[in-house]
Amino acid sequence: MTLTNNVVAKFAVAFVAVAMMFSAIAPVASAQNVSDMSLEELIAMVTTLQSQLGQSGTTGGSTTTTTGTSYTFTRDLTLGSEGADVTALQNWLIAQGQTIPAGATGYFGAQTQSALAAWQAANGISPAAGYFGPVTRAAVAAAAPVDEDEDEDDEDNGGPVSLSGEGELTTFEVSDEEDEVGEGASETVAMLTLEAEDGDVELSRLTMKFDGAGNDEVDPWDAFEMVELMMDGEMVAEFDASDEDAYLDEDAGTFRFSGMDLVLEEDTEVELEVVATAAGSVDGSDTPGNAEWDLTVLDVRYFDADGVATDADDIDELDTSAATVTFDITEEGSDDDATIESSTNDPDAATLRVEDDTSESDEFTVFAFEIEVDEDSSDLVLGDAVVSLTVANPAGGVASFTADDVIADVYLTIDGEKIKGDEAAAFTTAIANSASQAVAFTFEFDEDVELTADEVYEAELSVVFEGRDTNAFDLGTTIVASVNGATGWELEGLEGDNVLTGSETSETHTLAEVVPVISDVTSEVDRNENGSAGTISFEFTVEADGDDDYNFVFADVAAVDGTVDDVRFTTTGTDLTIDTAAITKVSGDATANGTTGWTINDGDEATFVLDVTFTTVNAGDNGTYRVVLDTIGGVEVDETSAGMSLTFVAP
Repeated sequence: MTLTNNVVAKFAVAFVAVAMMFSAIAPVASAQNVSDMSLEELIAMVTTLQSQLGQSGTTGGSTTTTTGTSYTFTRDLTLGSEGADVTALQNWLIAQGQTIPAGATGYFGAQTQSALAAWQAANGISPAAGYFGPVTRAAVAAAAPVDEDEDEDDEDNGGPVSLSGEGELTTFEVSDEEDEVGEGASETVAMLTLEAEDGDVELSRLTMKFDGAGNDEVDPWDAFEMVELMMDGEMVAEFDASDEDAYLDEDAGTFRFSGMDLVLEEDTEVELEVVATAAGSVDGSDTPGNAEWDLTVLDVRYFDADGVATDADDIDELDTSAATVTFDITEEGSDDDATIESSTNDPDAATLRVEDDTSESDEFTVFAFEIEVDEDSSDLVLGDAVVSLTVANPAGGVASFTADDVIADVYLTIDGEKIKGDEAAAFTTAIANSASQAVAFTFEFDEDVELTADEVYEAELSVVFEGRDTNAFDLGTTIVASVNGATGWELEGLEGDNVLTGSETSETHTLAEVVPVISDVTSEVDRNENGSAGTISFEFTVEADGDDDYNFVFADVAAVDGTVDDVRFTTTGTDLTIDTAAITKVSGDATANGTTGWTINDGDEATFVLDVTFTTVNAGDNGTYRVVLDTIGGVEVDETSAGMSLTFVAP
């Protein structure tokens, strides 16, 4: 089989060479009818013609070139490429003993692809697909010169790569990838997984078809520009899908990748990406389902080491449940989308220190969130942004005040650009005791901020507070920030509409003139002997760290609802009405403040214990109880005790 192939190959080479030279030296060639010559006669004529033309080494694989190429290649080359660099590559391949029957024409055709694939395989470059990419360019640049006595008949005179074994393609799986392709965009719509057993095989061709039945546009050449087969980032074959005449059957939408010469080594899984490029304008792309296409693999042809061709036109036989993928062509800009998401940098609930005179406070970051741009979106442009601040007036104290009395300035920072906010009319609305008021702040960016597709942008809201020189607002006033992408934002895609969705809310922050430092928080569980009652205790240290003394207010009460004034906690269990709480000072410098608490002077500290006692009254109270210490003096603690199991015991 191999010998026969060699003879046929040499005959073909000689015949083509003679045909090319015939017109140049008509007197020699006209002596006989070329088609009637034997192989030996043809080879003899080639030798004579070469001698007369002085072109030894330009056909058939004969070469006397003894140096490598000095040409510097600067681009990838593949089927259809033209230019001086193609000529240089062809001359170099011929010098390496590879066969290009047409010679160095400057056009990259199937002969050049086959010669390059043979050289790649012989030099350990995989895949040996005949694609002149970065890997092969580097190998060519580093290749040693050709020796004059190199065997001209090596590798079947530069023919196809040698295979081994009686290979069989046993795996051919087709899987979905992207289910949408934007107008003018390229996406991997299918992944082909192939594997050969019992030897190597050479993949020769793949036949596929487009089916757009029921679409507004049913002709694939008007819906697609290109279909490419990619392997490890390099193109191994392509089809001009915009050329109606290139289809095998226009009515059926069938097309073929041929002359691939892609070698699949035995027991080595290979993945090919099918990349489809949609046309810039496709009818129906603005409506889901009106530009939906099926891409089906119809058949595959491959060769084994003996040159035996196998056509597999029933893909199901090759271990795949489906050979069809379905995807939509979507209107450019239809996937524009961004979402507001939570951020791990969002500050915990905190007590923020304000001044007791006319001075403004430090600038505090009170809220952080993320803007996540969808990977299928186009780049977006941010104009205006809106964030709300809700100010709450605690019970007691100042009868009413406005957000203007509390807030000096608000800033929003996105992608490194910081903008001061403009407040809405509600900024001057009176807020009564136990009431709250939401104020929307608009941030107008002087220059539009571009948000890139498939990127995440951090947004931070910071606030500067007014001083309390005239007790304009009460200590214990709280603020909460919130954002809703559908309200007030101008984040535009290609269609010009706001494309931001989602909402997030900050933690609650409390304003105070002195902010305590909380440390050394521990907890323990103490259950009575029969397990019908028990106490969960938290010990903690409070330090007054500021310019003023800290008035730490505790109400020593018998019944609790999760708060003992400046200490806030949460109980969990079967019955949350069976607990009582009390605060006790253990040690430190704290002065009793009547029956309501203690005052800690600036720089001093004291240690306290919070006892939460649970006493069962009936069997319905049986269960496990815990206490979560949430905040102390407005400072986030968030410590959870161990569980305490209680069982009612009748007297």
